[in-house]
Amino acid sequence: MAEYELVTPLSDDDVKKLKVRDIVYINGIIYTARDLAHIRIKDYLEEGKELPVDFRGAVIFHAGPAVRKRNGEWEITGIGPTTSYRMEPFSDIIFSKLGVKALIGKGRMGEKTLENLKRYGGVFLIAPPGCSAIIVESVEEVLSSFWLDLGVPEAIWVLKVRRFGPLIVAIDSHGNSIFNEVEENVMKALNEIRFAMKG
Repeated sequence: MAEYELVTPLSDDDVKKLKVRDIVYINGIIYTARDLAHIRIKDYLEEGKELPVDFRGAVIFHAGPAVRKRNGEWEITGIGPTTSYRMEPFSDIIFSKLGVKALIGKGRMGEKTLENLKRYGGVFLIAPPGCSAIIVESVEEVLSSFWLDLGVPEAIWVLKVRRFGPLIVAIDSHGNSIFNEVEENVMKALNEIRFAMKG
């Protein structure tokens, strides 16, 4: 297990060196996007519309922040990961069409995402749940927001961050998944228990 501090936009080399269980901190710009933003991204691409953001080399955070305006400027008051599996159907376009290099979220993502990460070169990072107070301290500035008509949590927020993390590499670009490893270990343990009980 290694620890890395990466700067956005991420390169292929940044992604390739990451392995399952590595710890990552992000510096630079990240974008929040959850269900409705992903649906609109898909619609825009299908309709040939220009997206408000260039996602090449980007890090997308599956999150809906709590925000407030202070002195005319947006401020993040709380932010934590949402369940990433809901974004599984969009993993094809996120990596093949947009060129995203990393997703941040919580919970499991499936085989479709694993295959796209391997094919296009990307990683899925998990943020420890319940760590909103720690993560929000890493947000230095809200640079902009898009699609507020979707609602504050569902809009795309462009955040400048410093040492955003700690994040754990859950799926790497080499086809390794911490979730699959856990399943394999559980099945192995169950089989050992069954064998012992028969004996």
